[in-house]
Amino acid sequence: MKRFEDIIADVEAIEIYNPKNPEITALEYDSRRIEAGACFFAVTGVASDGHNYISSAIERGAVAVVCQQLPEERNDEVSYIVVKDSNVAMAAMAASFYDHPSHELHLVGVTGTNGKTTTATLLYDMFTALGYRAGLISTVVYRIGEERIDSTHTTPDAIRLNAMMRRMVEAGCDYCFMEVSSHAAAQHRIAGLHFEGALFSNLTHDHLDYHGTYKEYIRAKRSFFDALSEDAWAVTNIDDRNGEVMVQNCKAHIYRLSLRSMADYRCKVIEMLPDGMLLNLDGVETWVKFSGKFNAYNLTTVYAAARLLGVDKMEALTILSQLRPVSGRFETIVANDGTMAIVDYAHTPDALENVLETIEELRRDNQRLFVVCGCGGDRDRTKRPEMASIAAKYATTAIFTSDNPRTENPEAILDDMVAGVKDKHNYLRISDRREAIRTAAMMAHKGDIILIAGKGHEDYQIIGTEKHHFDDREQIREAFTSTHNAN
Repeated sequence: MKRFEDIIADVEAIEIYNPKNPEITALEYDSRRIEAGACFFAVTGVASDGHNYISSAIERGAVAVVCQQLPEERNDEVSYIVVKDSNVAMAAMAASFYDHPSHELHLVGVTGTNGKTTTATLLYDMFTALGYRAGLISTVVYRIGEERIDSTHTTPDAIRLNAMMRRMVEAGCDYCFMEVSSHAAAQHRIAGLHFEGALFSNLTHDHLDYHGTYKEYIRAKRSFFDALSEDAWAVTNIDDRNGEVMVQNCKAHIYRLSLRSMADYRCKVIEMLPDGMLLNLDGVETWVKFSGKFNAYNLTTVYAAARLLGVDKMEALTILSQLRPVSGRFETIVANDGTMAIVDYAHTPDALENVLETIEELRRDNQRLFVVCGCGGDRDRTKRPEMASIAAKYATTAIFTSDNPRTENPEAILDDMVAGVKDKHNYLRISDRREAIRTAAMMAHKGDIILIAGKGHEDYQIIGTEKHHFDDREQIREAFTSTHNAN
């Protein structure tokens, strides 16, 4: 509970109307969740404008309103503050309301198109193994020490972020590792947070349905690094063509990693097998339980962050060799006859190609490859033909199916996908995802490989506006049980 004037100290106000300085019991931007004594933020979103709900919020008990324009009808018992951007103000006020918890944590953010979840989760796992209490904010799950909380967004809103970090501090956490999505950066959800470190993985085609252009997508990601303080550090992957772009305006101490050239943190893949790789990481040969060059980048990033956070070199490498892959990331399921299914979250062209390149390096000449993949509805349409083209390029047979169709017609999504396939003979289109997975299992013979891409850890499918239980891992196990006598 805080006084209004205390939590607006860091806000650039255009106008304060009716400054009564009420006592604030909660912060909220959804008028439906307003309780007595709350401060309501009128946020302009993609689907709705919070300014239309100011009166509703006041009726429910809001005693203060943050807005970008004063409503025509104003309540004399309510304090109003007009700001340039309600999202920026919300982030600053949330940090103040929860007493700036990010300053009490070693907070490290991970951004990029692919690899964010794996990197953040492995850092959480590593520091937990080192004996520290840590927090995690990721696409898969939020963690406060051992407590698990269902994830709703890759990066939650500023109010929930600060609330969770305050809980982390109270639970005795020393570290917090979080994914920083492009949406979060563009919407200023991370404004007001103090990051000790920032990590960049890679940047490829994604989320253009929201950002509009690739240039804007880059700008959103780069803004995270632009805002770092001089006492922070940043690690960037210079093998990615945008690696240097990310840090060109960065005031933090900059470190670079590479698998191809000289860098502060260098890694080389010596040997790769389905169940692991031998790496030369920072001059030391280390066996890890991960496969794929993309995972070599993830592990190098984890190692770099651990070293910059003060972990001893050999201790970091030892724990790295003990870590296991994240759920739904190159997760293997093997039938009794040796037929292998790989379930992976790859839902961008680059991620899909990374996984398929790894499989290509691992599979033998006589092993056929079946690729089951789809594209999400109500999302970036431009990547659909590219995804299909990549799948068809590597697969013996590609099976295009539904991902989360949402409010789009699944067949229309498949139309967009197959438009990118030049060879019209090595693919099937089966809109029912369960049937597509079962078909792949039926077509595969002893020793073949099936990649099921796009959903990974997700245990649901969004059809229309409703979530239905659906887990690729459950589906392939069931299919293997009836077709291959699975384990």
